[in-house]
Amino acid sequence: MEMIESVSPGIYLGWGPFVVQLGNLIVIAVMIVLFVVALLLPFPKARRRK
Repeated sequence: MEMIESVSPGIYLGWGPFVVQLGNLIVIAVMIVLFVVALLLPFPKARRRK
């Protein structure tokens, strides 16, 4: 197997001691949004049998 070198090291964002890559930050943000949406959506209601 051959190692492929990345042309650019990526974009890193830092705030104090906290440093995260932009791609990872986007994934984390999408996961948080999906979690909040899952909390706010109502559970499906069971249909009563007649």
